[in-house]
This record gives sequence, structure tokens and C-alpha cells, in this order.
Amino acid sequence: MSKRFLFKILTVGDGSVGKTTLLQRYIGGFFEANPHMTIGVNFYLKRLFLNSVDVTLQLWDFGGQARFRFLLKKYVGGASGAFLLYDLSNPSTLESAEEWVDLVRMENKSLPILLVGTKYDLIDLEKIDDKESNIVMAKFRMIANIKTSSKTGLNIEDIFEILVKELLNRQKSKNY
Repeated sequence: MSKRFLFKILTVGDGSVGKTTLLQRYIGGFFEANPHMTIGVNFYLKRLFLNSVDVTLQLWDFGGQARFRFLLKKYVGGASGAFLLYDLSNPSTLESAEEWVDLVRMENKSLPILLVGTKYDLIDLEKIDDKESNIVMAKFRMIANIKTSSKTGLNIEDIFEILVKELLNRQKSKNY
């Protein structure tokens, strides 16, 4: 019998960075160019098997607009990890990283966070270089910094695998 784990994963970032489209690509394998704005929080489930381990992910899609932030504090409890998304073509979405890190780490100061640059398919519009995003990653002790495209699917599966492997390693070290 394989081991089973349930991980609560928060997906955060400013409005319109691509949180919902990333989750739709991962869960359903499709891209919707103009999804509805997330009001408050949406919730998805995904089950996967990684190295004969049965993992269920509770994926929490947090609305990015400032007016919803007061609601989000109620949902960070029990989180196992988080994705912090920023739009590669919009520098202000990376500048707000500290606010998002403070929110998701309210209850767990060592919560693993993966920094995710979105909209890599719009490479001609990219305004954030790797140096800038790597500085943010290091400053907040994040586990990785990866560019993705929900439109093409680039690195979508990879970011989930990286975070799940990190969470499984942390579980393993807790048990020893």
C-alpha cells in the first residue's frame, strides 16, 4: 500500500497575473484567455501519484485584488505550501511579493513558496529579468523561481512536481 498525503497549496499574486488560468491548465489541461475574476477564493482538488506516493492537492486560488485581502487571512491556516505568481510583463506584480509572503506565512514562517513568473509566451513583453526575480526569491527564502505559460503549458506540471517533492521531503524529515 502506498503512502497517502493531503497538501493544502495556496496560489497567490496580484490580480490578472494568471492564477486561475494556471490552475485550469494544471487541473483540466485547457487555457481560457479571459477567465472570470476570482472573488475571494476558489478551490480545486487534484490527485497525483509521484514515486508511488498518493498525493491529493487542495489548490486554493486567492483573488488578487486588494479589496479581497482581508478575506484571505481566514484561509491560510493549515497550508502546506504556496505558489506566488507574478506577471513577467508587469514589474509591479513582483514588487508586491512581500505583502503576499507575509500573508501566506502568517501562521508558518517557513512555509515553502515557489516563485512563478507567468505569461512567458509573451516573451516580447517581458520586463522582469531573472536577476530581479532571483533577488526576490533569495530575500524570502523561496524554493525556486520558474517561468511558466498557461497558454502553452510550459513548466506547469514541473512547478507542481517541484513543490510536491519539497513537501514530501519535509514530511520524510519530520518522520525521522
